[in-house]
Amino acid sequence: MANRIDPMGIGLAVLNRIASSPLVDKLKLRNSTEKAVYQGAKTGFRAAGAASRTFRRVKGSGKPTRLARTGDSGVFDLTPTEDQQMIVGVIKEFAAEVLRPGALVAETANDTPKEILAQTSEFGLTLLNIPEALGGLSEDRSAVTGVLVAEALAEGDMGQAVACLAPAAVATAISLWGSDEQQQTYLPAFAGDDIPSAALAVAEPRALFDPFSLDTKAVRTASGLRINGVKSGVVRGAEAELFVVAVDLDGTPTLVLLESSTKGVTIESDPSMGLRAAGLSKLVLDDVDVEAGAVLGEGSVDDYRECIRLSRLAWAALALGTARAVLDYVTEYVNTREAFGEPISHRQAVAFMVADIAIELEGMRLTTLKAASRAEQGMDFAREVALARRLTAEYGMKIGTDGVQLLGGHGFVKEHPVERWYRDLRAIGLMEGAVLV
Repeated sequence: MANRIDPMGIGLAVLNRIASSPLVDKLKLRNSTEKAVYQGAKTGFRAAGAASRTFRRVKGSGKPTRLARTGDSGVFDLTPTEDQQMIVGVIKEFAAEVLRPGALVAETANDTPKEILAQTSEFGLTLLNIPEALGGLSEDRSAVTGVLVAEALAEGDMGQAVACLAPAAVATAISLWGSDEQQQTYLPAFAGDDIPSAALAVAEPRALFDPFSLDTKAVRTASGLRINGVKSGVVRGAEAELFVVAVDLDGTPTLVLLESSTKGVTIESDPSMGLRAAGLSKLVLDDVDVEAGAVLGEGSVDDYRECIRLSRLAWAALALGTARAVLDYVTEYVNTREAFGEPISHRQAVAFMVADIAIELEGMRLTTLKAASRAEQGMDFAREVALARRLTAEYGMKIGTDGVQLLGGHGFVKEHPVERWYRDLRAIGLMEGAVLV
């Protein structure tokens, strides 16, 4: 995939962490992780939630630490690296054995259980895009790895996947665009054992929302900034301790760091059609005062534009995982469901519909991986992200619809998970922010 990861960076750290955890036995992952470590795993993972805390301010001492861009090998190769295969293998097993069976309970509760979030802390999701010098796992950008991880998680359940990935989105934003002071203040928490709940808040509750035309306003004051507005689709907002919020500052869309304990910050419920396990909330900001230093990095519109693109890339990756779940489920269903004495897959109309799902999924995946590879190398990826978002939004919705159709009456009831996947896939073309690769 024309990407490079330090061979002693991510893999071994991940799998050693998982193998030493008692949670492995609860997840029934002991055999696979021991086998992976025995075979020479070389990569790493972690993540969790916590109660409110005070982030200790650290004065910046120089330039911020940035992840290096990977070089172009000159070879077109879509084969994941050995490290990526190991990480994805463990995540897929976790998604199949933990996220998938618990999806209905999480959706009913409109939240991902804290036990699940605690378990994902062993995988180090927040560390993938934190520089090694700041406690992370690599010196290189790992957008492709982020896409593969999001895809694998969503294959279990998209709602819980979004909840698990939300803190990593904030850590990634601070790593990519934060100042040295912001990195020193916040990233140690995301690289530690007690990872804070956090959320990237971009979307607003209005029709035809445009992330580059924001109603959430920040005005300059003598002491810093005053923010007013409402954000929607905020992942686990009631639990979040830190937000990265998109605001309009002097007519320019800008990202601002905001601690949940700040006066004027309130959280409201935001019930949704899909992604219920993500615990979506509204973030209400009423005369919220922050320091001028809360602006993420230099407040560049180019940084904001990149944030939106990387977020849309993450949503595309989530669509891939859920669409794959639909394909696998309906393939088994049509091969075992009989009508008139034979499997319904023998009907040409049914077989063609399943084939169309596979074709559409492959096109979505190739486009998304190409966008991730270009982002990782520091190349312009605007066109590729636009294509990935269009394809995953349009065909992802079609795949969800076809999945329901192929199950007939069974597609409409909660006994089968396809109706939930249909509702989750509807979010791909609507959501902004929340996740990042």
